[in-house]
Amino acid sequence: MSNQHAQVIPLRTPAPVTSVQGSLALDLTPRTAPPRPRLRSTRTFDLVAVATAERSHVDAFVGRYLQAVVEIAAGDRPVSQVLRHSVPEVYADLSGRSMAITAALGTASGQVRGPHPARPVVIGVRTAMVRGDAVEASAHVRYGRRSRAVAARFEVVRDRWQCVAIQFG
Repeated sequence: MSNQHAQVIPLRTPAPVTSVQGSLALDLTPRTAPPRPRLRSTRTFDLVAVATAERSHVDAFVGRYLQAVVEIAAGDRPVSQVLRHSVPEVYADLSGRSMAITAALGTASGQVRGPHPARPVVIGVRTAMVRGDAVEASAHVRYGRRSRAVAARFEVVRDRWQCVAIQFG
């Protein structure tokens, strides 16, 4: 065997690298909003035994729903996004809250309110299964430096978890 080097023939000419490549390009602009803390979910004393996987699914749903509800109450999200998971009485209450806040702010539901508004963030959720088809939850919500509480009850209505009662504190 001889010590000869093979010549490499490029199959295509090299292309210059662009600043944005592909559909998963990174946005490197600075973030102006504060990071959202991880939602802490705590299970209190359940009155019924539920499988762990199903219980985790219910906890995740309750946390997402309550985050959506506090954003609706602040005028940051349209109320129609929780229609599927709210009984008519709860939906009417949320619609009234949303209309009142948007009228007071002079904006439309889901519209940006200004340069640095205090956005509501659900910090923690406590849930308790009171029946196999009912869960009660309370949430700690931060509005800037202020805190509020939200309590809700969810039941399976027509084969779907729905909020049947909600109270803002």
